Amino acid sequence: MSISQLLLSNAYDNAYDSEILKDYSEPKIYNADGDLTKRWYIYYSFRNPATGKLERQSPLYLGINRFKNLKDRKAASKNLREAVSIILKNGFNPFTSSKLDQTNLTYSIKKAFNFAINYKKNTLSENSFSDFRIRVNKFQKWIQNNGIDENLNIDRITKKVVNIYLNEIADATSARNRNNTRSILSSLFNCLEVNEIIKINFIQSIPTLKSNPERNKTYSAKQEVKIFNKLEKDKILLLFVKFISYNMLRPIEVCRLKIKDLNIEEKKLFVKAKNKIDKIKIIPDILIKELPDLNRLDKDSYLFTPNEIGAFWEAKETNRRDYFSKRFNEVIKKPLGLGKDYGLYSFRHTYITKLYNELLKNSTPFEAKSKLMLITGHSTITALDKYLRDIDATLPDDYSNLIK
Repeated sequence: MSISQLLLSNAYDNAYDSEILKDYSEPKIYNADGDLTKRWYIYYSFRNPATGKLERQSPLYLGINRFKNLKDRKAASKNLREAVSIILKNGFNPFTSSKLDQTNLTYSIKKAFNFAINYKKNTLSENSFSDFRIRVNKFQKWIQNNGIDENLNIDRITKKVVNIYLNEIADATSARNRNNTRSILSSLFNCLEVNEIIKINFIQSIPTLKSNPERNKTYSAKQEVKIFNKLEKDKILLLFVKFISYNMLRPIEVCRLKIKDLNIEEKKLFVKAKNKIDKIKIIPDILIKELPDLNRLDKDSYLFTPNEIGAFWEAKETNRRDYFSKRFNEVIKKPLGLGKDYGLYSFRHTYITKLYNELLKNSTPFEAKSKLMLITGHSTITALDKYLRDIDATLPDDYSNLIK
């Protein structure tokens, strides 16, 4: 026998012996070729001790078919497959052990949190996911610092543990920060509940604390004149402010705008808004007159960048927003001595207030709000009502004659 034949024979024998010694096949995903109308499952084979042959075991579903979009179901299937693989490696035997079900697929604190983070990465916006990940990681670090091993079962995180953590945040920072953290942790545990990793999301029963929200004030007429006069020296920042003012956009929505989002011919603006994929707004003539020629610019470039209109900018949207906020602070707030209650968001409040009061001159309050809602993008009259109350958009006439 030649050396090559000998090597090949030995390799075959080793591979065969290895397969003989292994009592199970690695679990796999049946995905029906991506068909979401059919049931997906995890399947594997285990060696029957009586016959010595590998036998296909009952398929495992465990909630993965509740996910109705391809990305989510793939992620859920992958996580279940990995969980089954771990159980098998740890010695589970379907012929001698109890049925492989959810009680066997236990998750440690670390594994459960990592599962939720990976799941949320596919479902949240860049900004929301960053906040989610940071707050979850802080909680995980706090758990370790307080003597709770992250390799323990996720059931070790109780309502009492979460309450202690939230109370520490409230004492160290503010009720608002505590409430925001509570919301993130509730989202985390809701994800675990939906995926049957825990039985119930108990954080939903933890009440929020009353807090005094910090809101930007509206600018007075004199402040507005001073600001726009000073902005004449910074044309990019001036146009940025006018998009907030004339189109009633939020600063981060302006930062998201690309050249392709502006249809000048039809006077339409496409913007990714909070809790929506995108929305369409008109571009008023007062703003169109301020725009440079956009036809020569790359359609995929950002409308606003530090040095020019229509360029590429490798930065996260939160960093882009923070950049223009800091630029506004340096150019406007510090020179004019404006306090922390004023900022870029103040322009949105200011112009919505002005527009609402103008509409009231020839309309009933309901008619004015109905027209205003189309401009601001609020989804309901109730939401708009709350917003107008929060920014004190309307004030009563002088009532001196009533208290004489």
